[in-house]
Amino acid sequence: MNASLINYTLHLADNALTIGHRNSEWCGHGPVLEQDIAISNIALDGIGQARNFYQYAASLSGNGATEDTLAYLRDVIDYKNLLITELPNGDWAQTTLRQFLFSTYQYFFYQQLEKSTDRQLAAIAEKSLKEVTYHVRWSSEWVIRLGDGTEESHKRLSNAVTELWNYTGELFIPASYEKELIATGIAVDLSVIQPLWQQKVSNVFSEATIAIPDKSFAQQGGKEGIHTEHLGYILAEMQFLQRAYPGAEW
Repeated sequence: MNASLINYTLHLADNALTIGHRNSEWCGHGPVLEQDIAISNIALDGIGQARNFYQYAASLSGNGATEDTLAYLRDVIDYKNLLITELPNGDWAQTTLRQFLFSTYQYFFYQQLEKSTDRQLAAIAEKSLKEVTYHVRWSSEWVIRLGDGTEESHKRLSNAVTELWNYTGELFIPASYEKELIATGIAVDLSVIQPLWQQKVSNVFSEATIAIPDKSFAQQGGKEGIHTEHLGYILAEMQFLQRAYPGAEW
């Protein structure tokens, strides 16, 4: 049980850290100053959520682990983040669509995690939900703006849907460690939030005049440590400081 709880907590931390790092790559490169600041703040929210989960995972491990060692000294196969969080940013349409798809998932996920029998996870979810509520609003507005905008913006968003959609199936496929915790009321039952996510995405896509793909192949493996080639490059950049200067603290 403890091993599953640690893996589950690391999964949530890795999700937040990876997408937080990806969004941070937009700092200084956003389309306008206001949106540059917005995406940078969203990145900081993700890293803050990751820190809370890593601290809890470290306390559960009891082997001298810290938030820093868990974030920066594990290898690729030890990370359990969803594949969609590690994909390259692409253009602004791909970044905002990815944020919408993932933040909508997080929104309903954290609502359910607030009910967890694990008080620490529930507390982190309650705090994080306030931030994610804004992420959903911000990203959904961009999806609608781009989809129902110019011919060029509509085309870019359509291309982003094609690029990202096959990675959404993994959101709702429980890993082995999740299945054990769902039975005890600790983990979120993903089958509960899937229809809520689908309805929200459908509503926003309808406003954006974008069609939801009829069929898709669910790319998966991230939760179990099987990743795309992109994660290795993220870790090489993200872990450089900690590996170059051992013992540096977050």
